[in-house]
Amino acid sequence: MISGFDVMPVRPDENDIVFMKEALREARKGIGFTSPNPMVGAVIVRDGMILSRGYHKRAGEPHAEVDALSKVEGRAKGSTLYVNLEPCNHHGRTPPCTEAILAAGLKRVVVGMRDPNPDVKGKGCEYLESRGVEVTEGVLGDEARELNEVFIKYSLTRRPFVILKSALTLDGWTASSTGHARWVTNERSRSYVHKLRAMVDGVLVGVGTVIADDPMLTVRTEGRSNKNPVRIIADSSLRTSLASKIVMDLSKARTIIAVGSGVDEKKVEKLKAHGVEILICPLRGGRIDLPALMDLLGGISVTSLLVEGGAQIAGSFLREGLVDKLCVFLAPKLLGGGDGIPMAEGPGAQNMGECINLSKVKVKKMAGDIMITGYPDYRGTRCSLLHADCKGTFDPADGEN
Repeated sequence: MISGFDVMPVRPDENDIVFMKEALREARKGIGFTSPNPMVGAVIVRDGMILSRGYHKRAGEPHAEVDALSKVEGRAKGSTLYVNLEPCNHHGRTPPCTEAILAAGLKRVVVGMRDPNPDVKGKGCEYLESRGVEVTEGVLGDEARELNEVFIKYSLTRRPFVILKSALTLDGWTASSTGHARWVTNERSRSYVHKLRAMVDGVLVGVGTVIADDPMLTVRTEGRSNKNPVRIIADSSLRTSLASKIVMDLSKARTIIAVGSGVDEKKVEKLKAHGVEILICPLRGGRIDLPALMDLLGGISVTSLLVEGGAQIAGSFLREGLVDKLCVFLAPKLLGGGDGIPMAEGPGAQNMGECINLSKVKVKKMAGDIMITGYPDYRGTRCSLLHADCKGTFDPADGEN
């Protein structure tokens, strides 16, 4: 066995690739619902035919392997299980999947990737092998890691996977000099942002955005059961208005305001009466210490975070090296001047060689707009695992043209 992050690449036969793709397809059914657990799909195959399929629907419910096994009613003996993530070998909210696999009499298990948790990695595969089950690892491993980039980052750092979203005119402005920004992008792009919100655990803005735009930050997407993310406001001195939509909203979406110590206690109590949670956070230079905030959010199981704030918050996240993925919308329109509001404020690179480069860039047409996604390369200052192995397709628009 290889003791690193994952096993050496394998050369799977054609059937292994076909059936692992099916397992990944099952896993994607859980997008937006499994946190803090990973997205996992499983298929059980015998003689080249799929006997059953399963996927993990949400935390606390059966894992994909057990879901698939429950549909074959004891007819899985001698079959092969395909699963995109290593079966668990420990007791959590549910019993170990390895025991269910052994009890069913499966002869072979094909795994996309090992569990990234250092305390778990490899133990499920090794346990099965020690009891006579043939285990093949690394089949479509890149695809498996791409799907669970959030789970990988959170397992290794206990911080959320951060996606920075921005909408720009073709000449690079997020708003006019007056702050007017409705709407930079078209309806299709804005609809996509709601899909993103539905996929993440939390959405964050600075208090400046709340004051200027008075957003709701809820999910409004047709055709799916909407799961609102936790709404988080970075507001060091508690300037959020009691009359703001995010406070008065009756959607029951959880709302957290991150503040510094010493804010107005009477206002705190009034906000709490509206169901708003107050999170005391360290300050740096009079502003919320963002790395500390990431640690606090990770501590309450916010595994993924969509940053939708304005130029100030975007610049701060980028300079701190906290952004894991960018999602930038370019609209085919020009502000036509040099006095707009940029994507990011604050000091930037002094020369092109100091710019933050993006890797694994994707470009998609969103009706008339263009969406660009990519992963910031912070010039080797981040964990190499997050640079190379965790970058993926956290992307509900796959298949759109």
